[in-house]
Amino acid sequence: AGDKHETALSMMHLEQEKLHHKLAEYNLQKQKLQKIDINMLSETVVLGSLVQTNGLLIFISEALPKVVIDDSNVFAVSVQSPLGSQLMGKKQHDTVSVNEVIYTIEN
Repeated sequence: AGDKHETALSMMHLEQEKLHHKLAEYNLQKQKLQKIDINMLSETVVLGSLVQTNGLLIFISEALPKVVIDDSNVFAVSVQSPLGSQLMGKKQHDTVSVNEVIYTIEN
């Protein structure tokens, strides 16, 4: 019975550590998102830009799950992602290619 108790305590401790690590990740992500000025207008793609491409609406921020707004799918990508890093600094009508898919910035 003692071994089972110690094993259960060890498992709970490991789970608690994982949850603490996840919470720290989420807090860091929250801090980064709070720094984004969504009202800023820019001629080029910057952190916080909402980019309309051929077929995708992309929010340059942090990697987050897809969100549906007014029947449109919005994909949040980080500037470190392949697509996000390619879009940074680009302008309307520029194109980028990621995984053999060509994206044209429409707006």
